[in-house]
Amino acid sequence: MINVVVITPEGISHSSQAESVSLPTTEGEITVLTGHIPIVTTLHPGMMTVRSGGEEQYFAVARGVVEVTGSSVRVLSDIADRVDSLDEQAVEQAKRRAEELLASKRTDDEGFAEATAVLDREFARLRSVRRRKGSRRSL
Repeated sequence: MINVVVITPEGISHSSQAESVSLPTTEGEITVLTGHIPIVTTLHPGMMTVRSGGEEQYFAVARGVVEVTGSSVRVLSDIADRVDSLDEQAVEQAKRRAEELLASKRTDDEGFAEATAVLDREFARLRSVRRRKGSRRSL
């Protein structure tokens, strides 16, 4: 079993033992099993899957860092929302608001960077909800 800890700015959002963890990285999706080689990689916005005892838990994650040892996975992410607790319509509305914010901040570098980060988080949530539901609708 692998010890999985997910940490967000609010604190530890998830901690458990798992058989495997699949994560979106900037190099593509990876799946970590017990005995995995140690790595540190960049987390990409998307869906993380934690598997244990025949059950799967799904999390929408944003940018961050992943540390893997042979016996643990530590994820530091801006968000880690359980996909089953997200409402697709609410996330779609938040994405639209983020797009509007981004458009209004085009001339403000700091505001533009912040708006881009917000939009990345909302895209991660929306992609995760739709992926879990099997929907292939365009974002």
